[in-house]
Amino acid sequence: MDTDVKPETIPPYIPRDDTVTLIDLCSSDESDVEEHVSERRRYNSVNSVGAKRGRDTSSALDRENVKRGTVENELAVVLPPGGFDQPVPPVNMTHTFPADPCNAFSQMPAAGVSSSGRVGSCKQFWKAGDYEGAPGGNWDLSSGGFDHVRVHPKFLHSNATSHKWALGAFAELLDNALDEVASGATYVNVDMLENKKEGNRMLLIEDNGGGMDPEKMRQCMSLGYSAKSKLANTIGQCNLFSANPLIICFLRKRCLIYLLLLDGNGFKTSTMRLGADVIVFSRCPGKNGKSSTQSIGLLSYTFLRSTGKEDIVVPMLDYEKRDTEWSKIVRSSLSDWDKNVRTIIQWSPFSSEEDLLRQFGLMKNCGTRIIIYNLWEDDHGLLELDFDADPHDIQLRGVNRDEKNIKMAAQFPNSRHFLTFKHSLRSYVSILYLRIPPAFRIILRGKDVEHHNVVNDMMQTEQITYRPQYGADTYVKDSNMSAVVVLGFVKDAKHHVDVQGFNVYHKNRLIKPFWRIWNAAGSDGRGVIGVLEANFVEPAHDKQGFERTTVLSRLETRLVQMQKIYWSTNCHKIGYAPRRYKPVNGYSHRDTSPENDPEGSAPSGIKTRASDKFYSGSYPSYHRGDNGVPGKDSSLYLQEELRREKERSKALEDEVNIAREKIEEMSKEQENLIEIFTEERDRRDGEEENLRKKLEEASNTIEELLNKIRKLEDSKGSSWRR
Repeated sequence: MDTDVKPETIPPYIPRDDTVTLIDLCSSDESDVEEHVSERRRYNSVNSVGAKRGRDTSSALDRENVKRGTVENELAVVLPPGGFDQPVPPVNMTHTFPADPCNAFSQMPAAGVSSSGRVGSCKQFWKAGDYEGAPGGNWDLSSGGFDHVRVHPKFLHSNATSHKWALGAFAELLDNALDEVASGATYVNVDMLENKKEGNRMLLIEDNGGGMDPEKMRQCMSLGYSAKSKLANTIGQCNLFSANPLIICFLRKRCLIYLLLLDGNGFKTSTMRLGADVIVFSRCPGKNGKSSTQSIGLLSYTFLRSTGKEDIVVPMLDYEKRDTEWSKIVRSSLSDWDKNVRTIIQWSPFSSEEDLLRQFGLMKNCGTRIIIYNLWEDDHGLLELDFDADPHDIQLRGVNRDEKNIKMAAQFPNSRHFLTFKHSLRSYVSILYLRIPPAFRIILRGKDVEHHNVVNDMMQTEQITYRPQYGADTYVKDSNMSAVVVLGFVKDAKHHVDVQGFNVYHKNRLIKPFWRIWNAAGSDGRGVIGVLEANFVEPAHDKQGFERTTVLSRLETRLVQMQKIYWSTNCHKIGYAPRRYKPVNGYSHRDTSPENDPEGSAPSGIKTRASDKFYSGSYPSYHRGDNGVPGKDSSLYLQEELRREKERSKALEDEVNIAREKIEEMSKEQENLIEIFTEERDRRDGEEENLRKKLEEASNTIEELLNKIRKLEDSKGSSWRR
């Protein structure tokens, strides 16, 4: 909505000798900056954080006198007269302000304070937002007669709570790296690093994409820059690498950036969900005659908490390549540069500027290197992220980890992703994208992640084309959009494993993994999984779900119907008893849309009981004509009854065939047993015959020996008588 705003007229102000430069980092090519940034800012201190700013009715002279009593934490933001739709002022315009309007380092603790020893802070993510900033602060700020919003550091934490699931934060960062394929990226590497300064563990996410120049680095660190929603073939709407700024002007005193929230904050939510602090290194090659640059930015929740900041400030360093040497880009003074260096060194894992610059030596000509440190801990004082369970994986501790599922995953490999994606980053990332660009690698702790398509885990698959039906009040980008639903049984379904759900992708990105939409009372639905890419529904801001719209509700209803029909038709093939009634109208291999089901819901004839579940379609009522003779509806009814009888007969035939197969199997088993018994009997008879022969031979031998003994006795007796 366009709003005509008359610029406020302020008496001319004669600046003092000690001034600070306001550098406008907007990317517009318009030159009429005076129209947007001509108003003078005034700064009045207040007694407490919660104090409410009253309407200023003082004269221009009084305002000029109050201006000289400036305080800390100044944020200069100009709203142009035409609102948000007006062009942005150019980069090279500067304005002067009263001396010492903001000293972001005035509350900085002594150098002995550790960057990880969070004074008075909490290491548990869900409790880290409970703190109060320093009292005071300047709420009496205006720009051209307009009040503006300040962003408290606690917003970083509360904003990150949108990621209930920590692995979803990893996905945000991987999205940014995958989008860099357009800039030549060939890999993204996720790894664990040791913090030599503090002795704890850190996260590394790096890619070899196009990198960020100083302007884009500031956009990355800021809240509210998103251009991906307008770009094709990009996954996320919160763009880490490209953006078009709207109206933010950064006031630099000590070269610190004050942030203003507009929209687009995926980088901030994801990094702050994983750890309290993040430092970003990015190198951008020169383009269009510009020199190559490299930048360092520190977004530290620990720094902001420990120093009691009431605004989000980000120390940054920029370098420019001149010939073969890297030179500092000094935006105000060397003194300010040194203060940024000291701040980054104090609150980062690095001990010197040389250590910081060594990080650029680990990347080639371009790329981005993100290091997240001071990782969050659980209630037991252990890191939320488990680096020890698998040397090539990053896993979650706590409720997302189920030891029973881990054991089942080893037993049922085709169900492994369903059983492990909630706690294993490797398992989750392998199904995170429906398609991976050729030659692009996702490396997790030194080992490539193998891309996996869940369709390969299916058997007896069917394809159903779903076309959404839009309401009259629904804005449609492309009315020809559709989704091909691949439906089937998981290959382990014969073991009656409770695996089911739909993997729903949006623009190649998995939004709902194994979305369970049919919760039957008994075993119905088990083993049925599906995959679809639904680009006609909008994902939520955390990309872990969809916005609840009519289009999504209709899709959910149709998916439930598809699963019920598929299950009722095919459940007997995986060992379940056939259902009494099967669906009359099949939906496999044909188009479906909500217009085929005006009610927008599953058939009312679907009934479920714990012991007996069946599906019955909706049929026309039995009506008679005026003369009492059954009419057309009656014929249709009889036809449907005949069809159902045929289906019952077919079901009985199937049961008979199954019983016959079982009888044949039992007969074969019986024959095998008879053969075994026969062989055993023959073997036993043979052994008996051998033993009998041996006994006879032994008996004959004994008889011969006895005869010899008798002869000897007779011979001895005759000789004695002589």
